[in-house]
Amino acid sequence: MKIPSPDERHAILIARRNKKMARSPHAYMRGNTAQYYEWLHSQRGHALPHGPAIWICGDCHLGNIGPLADIHGKVDVQIRDFDQTVIGNPAHDLLRLALSLATAAQGSNLPGVVTAHMLEHMMEGYEQALGTDEERVFIKKPDLVKIVMRGAVRRTWKKLAKERTVNTQSEILQGKKFWPLSKAEKNGIKQLFETPQILALVTKLKSRDNDAKIEVLDAAYWVKGCSSLGLMRYAVLVSVDRDDYCLIDIKEAVHSAAPRYQHVSMPRHNAVRVVEGVSQMSPALGERIIAQRFLDHGVFIRELLPQDLKLDLDQMSIEEAICMANYLAYVVGCAHARQMDDSTRKSWRSELRLNQGKSHNTPTWLWKSVVQLMASHEAGYLDHCYKYALPLDDD
Repeated sequence: MKIPSPDERHAILIARRNKKMARSPHAYMRGNTAQYYEWLHSQRGHALPHGPAIWICGDCHLGNIGPLADIHGKVDVQIRDFDQTVIGNPAHDLLRLALSLATAAQGSNLPGVVTAHMLEHMMEGYEQALGTDEERVFIKKPDLVKIVMRGAVRRTWKKLAKERTVNTQSEILQGKKFWPLSKAEKNGIKQLFETPQILALVTKLKSRDNDAKIEVLDAAYWVKGCSSLGLMRYAVLVSVDRDDYCLIDIKEAVHSAAPRYQHVSMPRHNAVRVVEGVSQMSPALGERIIAQRFLDHGVFIRELLPQDLKLDLDQMSIEEAICMANYLAYVVGCAHARQMDDSTRKSWRSELRLNQGKSHNTPTWLWKSVVQLMASHEAGYLDHCYKYALPLDDD
């Protein structure tokens, strides 16, 4: 393929984003957070329960949950993407996760009754996380998660470098994933990596010396994700004292589509908002991320670790789908619960149990909302495919 110049990026990235979203209903759902919140804004205020004012993910789908390593190398499953984070209604995370699970079940050709069971077990897992320390029983990881976790723990820098197309000459190989930088971007990255904040970030991991010498070896524009395509995104290869290497991820922070609660104190700058949300919800990642200014834009920066992985759940059996719904909701519930005291947890759990169905434990508000959202997204997905008339290939 012809590698585009910086001036050619935007149109190509938008076309690629549209193409990725046309691959499946779940890909469309993941890449179209705006439609989810447009639907929420169109509903009456009482349609969803009104939860406590806490930091929420804002885009809580399957692809945004997975293994993360902390600065000491300990790996756990936590939320891993916070572009949309705000202080808002935790019910928005629950509903977004439910929509993602229902769409994934559809992609796995599972019958609708399985979706009903998934949502029931999802609520059980979430409520379990809201128990007091004495009440809480830790939920075991499903086999699918254990497999990914074992792989994450064994991953090395060489594996990460190979996957990110970093070669033995300490270069980022340009191609489909990595594109050349403009002169302004090169100079901006050089200046950024001369700041004490970046030095502190790089030396925080692996017990590196505080006065270690870091050097930018290479950098590239990173074509990554779906909803983030078209934003500023960079990969920077850095040497530490010339015998250690790390890969730094720089990502533009933009205004969140998720609605924030009114009359709450929240950082005005988007990058600071993202870092604060990460720190509250995913401690492993919160230790490894900072907010900075880059070319007059707010960005958040972290070192990529080999243990950071997504949970790819393209195909699930009935039992796997139900277990995953229960466990992932528990993970989200833990991220919410760590921001609440016992009385708030108890009150929120009681609020969630209102209007439960007679034959099962899925609240009526959740089931009806998922049904409406599935219909809305399916129509939106088909319209998206028709509008862009995309060819049937894998690029």
